[in-house]
Amino acid sequence: MRVHRAYAGGAVLGYLGDMLLGDPRTGHPVAAFGRAAAAAERALWRDSRAAGAAYAALCVAGPAATAALLTRGVRRTGRTTAFISLSAAVTWTALGGNGLSTAARSVEAALEAGDVPSARRLLPQLCGRDPQLLDAEGIARAVVESVAENTSDAVVGALVWGALAGVPGMTAFRAANTLDAMVGHLSPRHRKFGWAAARLDDVAGWPGARLTSALAAFAGPCPRGAVRAWRSDARRHPSPNAGPVEAAFAGALGVRLGGTLSYGGRTEHRPVLNSPGRAVRTGDIARAVRLSRRVGLLSLAFTTAVGVAGRLAVAGTRTDGRSRTT
Repeated sequence: MRVHRAYAGGAVLGYLGDMLLGDPRTGHPVAAFGRAAAAAERALWRDSRAAGAAYAALCVAGPAATAALLTRGVRRTGRTTAFISLSAAVTWTALGGNGLSTAARSVEAALEAGDVPSARRLLPQLCGRDPQLLDAEGIARAVVESVAENTSDAVVGALVWGALAGVPGMTAFRAANTLDAMVGHLSPRHRKFGWAAARLDDVAGWPGARLTSALAAFAGPCPRGAVRAWRSDARRHPSPNAGPVEAAFAGALGVRLGGTLSYGGRTEHRPVLNSPGRAVRTGDIARAVRLSRRVGLLSLAFTTAVGVAGRLAVAGTRTDGRSRTT
């Protein structure tokens, strides 16, 4: 029972650490992983899917195995406080809700001040689209879309995998998500090499995206609109995970998302999500941030409850098995 309570306690403390402190200012493990993954890419890059698959497996399995060994070592000490500390530290560094909210509100402040050039300069903190081609409305829409997608990627998805597979699961998810951001796009260099990383991120992000969409519908201002947009528009989006999340946020907030955008000089014409909604305004950024925070808190409550229940069930099954064989 102590281990199960320790898991929940560590997740809650890590979540609070992210909300109150934000990302570690120095020595962030995700930044260290990014540097190591970039070095591995330079050494292993080939213009083939097979090379990319080997690269993705190495970059995700390595951190996950390290986390598993560390977790096993801490559990063998029998010290509940040590296990809580490990879970809290990994949760804190894996989550990015505070950074997401801060970056979104900084763009909002620039737009509110009428400083579109500053808003364009700040936008790359949130997404990779070309800011110079966007007006104030386009920037606001990009921020709301990024808040929606990253609520799943930077908060809910990590908590889901923590509930399913503990510290190793959360570590593996964060590694896969970071790797996708690095190589999982359709640039000429990464079209083949990044294919495996992108597909791995799609698989890992699937449960978190659906939970995010459901919680956005439950906690948003317009639950019926969120469900309607999710059901009618999500499948039209090119991303299997961003589609449901962005559609649910669009319907919940009563706004239109999607449309034409530009990434790295490439123009994409994405479907409009929640077409009955109005155009995004600057004030919708704050509304999206508030919804993101509600979704994060609800996902923390849900995943810790599920995680503890699942571990208790496994422990009970093992106990029953031992009792039958004695």
